[in-house]
Amino acid sequence: MIVDCAVYEDGTRRDGEVALRDAFEAGHDDDTFVWIGLHEPTEEEFESVRVEFGLHELAVEDAIKAHQRPKVEIYDDTLLMVLKPARYYDESDDIELGEILLFVGDGFLVSVRHGEATALAQVRRAVEESPDRLRRGPEAVLHAIVDRVVDEYVPVARALEEDIEEVEAEVFSPERTNSAERIFRLKREILEFSRATGPLADALDGLCEDTVPHIDSSMASYFRDVRDHLARVVEQTEGNRELLTSVLTANLSQIGVRQNEDMRKISAWVAIVAVPTMIAGIYGMNFEFMPELRWAYGYPLVVGIMAIVCITLYVRFRRSGWL
Repeated sequence: MIVDCAVYEDGTRRDGEVALRDAFEAGHDDDTFVWIGLHEPTEEEFESVRVEFGLHELAVEDAIKAHQRPKVEIYDDTLLMVLKPARYYDESDDIELGEILLFVGDGFLVSVRHGEATALAQVRRAVEESPDRLRRGPEAVLHAIVDRVVDEYVPVARALEEDIEEVEAEVFSPERTNSAERIFRLKREILEFSRATGPLADALDGLCEDTVPHIDSSMASYFRDVRDHLARVVEQTEGNRELLTSVLTANLSQIGVRQNEDMRKISAWVAIVAVPTMIAGIYGMNFEFMPELRWAYGYPLVVGIMAIVCITLYVRFRRSGWL
């Protein structure tokens, strides 16, 4: 589905709606480029775009099926960049990853978006408010999209860090809670997030070094700035993953300590109860000749001994920390 089709001439958008065929023709004019935005297109919907701009069949297959890792590749005379935008849902500790594929060529940029993680309407409005930016051509739009995706990584990384701090507080709280399930869920989300941010750092290196076509050398400094922002996100993500691993280890240790405490309490109570059980068992054997059976104070004596021994054991276990 074509979300938007626009022709930009000398830094401004051409008025009115532009038909796809007119956009194709306008893309060949000087100081003019076309930006066509698509959302989850089918092969049939993407066919006319592929034919007009001569997109490589392998790149088209990537655009239709999605599920690619962040990368920059060159197909003939066309640059293909894959981005993985992210959105974090704090109520469920889930990260939603989308996918944006950008085809950049001479006089055109085609953006193919999968998922709802990042809409490009705001990016389009932002660049349209900056004619000087649009005069740089499709690479300026490419930078604006990459910059927006990386900027949206920052609140995701921050939200993950806040959730990890909450889990850390739960693990070391006096309440007997088991946060293992939430920890593993956060580890899975961090792993997914790192798969979106880590490979993108390598992809941006080529854009920073001006080693790919359709990227003017004047734009290299802009991409380096984005690369620096991404590097901080990657470092924060790696730190969060290591911290979460430590929290998981601490949680398992806490569970082991609590189990040991429970076992000590159980063992102490078993030892206390064992004494009267043993004495009652002896006197329950019903032999005729047993000491103190016919003594008037035999019963209170035995009960008193049971009470004294039980109280003594309780005090000793209490002092030793077992109870």
